[in-house]
Amino acid sequence: MALAQEAISLDLDKQLSLEQRTFLYMPFMHSESKLIHEFALKLFQRLNNPLNLDYEKQHKAIIDRFGRYPHRNAILARSSTAEELEFLTQPNSRF
Repeated sequence: MALAQEAISLDLDKQLSLEQRTFLYMPFMHSESKLIHEFALKLFQRLNNPLNLDYEKQHKAIIDRFGRYPHRNAILARSSTAEELEFLTQPNSRF
């Protein structure tokens, strides 16, 4: 994440191909920070790739709803709420 943030702050991402920028932006999409997702949304909007933007919106919606990715709870030894457990039974609830 730190390297991606630094590259963006130096405008190095603007020198990259679409595929390379998409890869560079992935840590933002997978963050559990609402603030970082606000920034990620802007990054993915700039890519002008509807598929990647849609994935970011899906990830952001989970963070907006739960403040974290419920599918990570078990591996991180976090307790899940009843709402999270119900969510995890739904299609496309895990990435």
